[in-house]
Amino acid sequence: MGNDSGPSQSAGDTAGTTAARYYLLKAEPDSRIEKGKDVKFSVDDFEEVKTSPWEGVRNYEARNIMKEMKVGDKALFYHSNCKEPGIAAFAEVSKEAYPDCTPYSQTPSEHPYYDAKSDKTNPKWYMVDLTFTSRAAHFVPLALLRYIASVPLPKSGDTVPGLIPELSYLPRASVLALQGMGLVTRGRLSVQRVKQEEWDAINLLAERGGWEGLDLKKLGSGASSSSAAKSKAKPPAKLPATKGRGKKRAKAGDDDEEEDREEDVNGEEGEAGQTAKRGKAAVATGKRSRAAEVPPAEEASTDLGEDVAAVEGGTRRSSRRIASKATESTPQPSKSKKRKVKG
Repeated sequence: MGNDSGPSQSAGDTAGTTAARYYLLKAEPDSRIEKGKDVKFSVDDFEEVKTSPWEGVRNYEARNIMKEMKVGDKALFYHSNCKEPGIAAFAEVSKEAYPDCTPYSQTPSEHPYYDAKSDKTNPKWYMVDLTFTSRAAHFVPLALLRYIASVPLPKSGDTVPGLIPELSYLPRASVLALQGMGLVTRGRLSVQRVKQEEWDAINLLAERGGWEGLDLKKLGSGASSSSAAKSKAKPPAKLPATKGRGKKRAKAGDDDEEEDREEDVNGEEGEAGQTAKRGKAAVATGKRSRAAEVPPAEEASTDLGEDVAAVEGGTRRSSRRIASKATESTPQPSKSKKRKVKG
């Protein structure tokens, strides 16, 4: 049925053939009305239905990641766009990618995920079926992962002294894995790949817990005493005040707490499209840099440049200096020479 990712397998067949791969998929646990319908899907909903099609993905890169999934691959179920985003459960792929035809099962205008540019015979969008396997014994919040990502790693050894005592069970390898996890470094993508080391670290956190009752945001801001010492030793250079700069940076810093609605319905396809966008941005930046390197005509260096600028500004003293310099630069015949010529 339009499945380009190979023949289906049962969940148990993958263990003896190829190693399972790991992913993270996001859903919104709080009510949000889209075209008159509630698109809420929490861990409670997931546990109740057991298996659900992962419909409504409208981002090319996320769609392409789903198309590579195989039956038996493992998944982290993530609460997104809510007060406390984080990993709430574990799941498994039970059906490989097939066309997302939900917009055509009812009146298009009534469906929250309808895309008029997607044709039923040649669909742009795909989905997989995901089956609930278990809840996380301890909900793993995004704030915790950000805190772990902020802790400096020692150059050697298996422990991380900078961690709070409640997380001392995390080995260095797990901390290193979480610091490179796409959820922490990229964030805004509803379907993400997860490495096995990251999967193992999340499982360890979900099993052991230990951070309940702690203010994770404060921990994240004060995690690294050595980093704070470095910042005191070398204060950052002060930038000139610019209108709106502070507000813009503040928005960029805290935009991940409410996150992740798909925004690329009409964008360029996949990673190739993103590469093309980055290339265009680089070309534009290069043009601006070259333009900045060429000095304007009025700033060109000449012997009388400063005086000319002053004359244009209305300074009489400078104009006199210009006149005197011009007179000095023109050779004048001496009186003695004139007398010799007459004789």
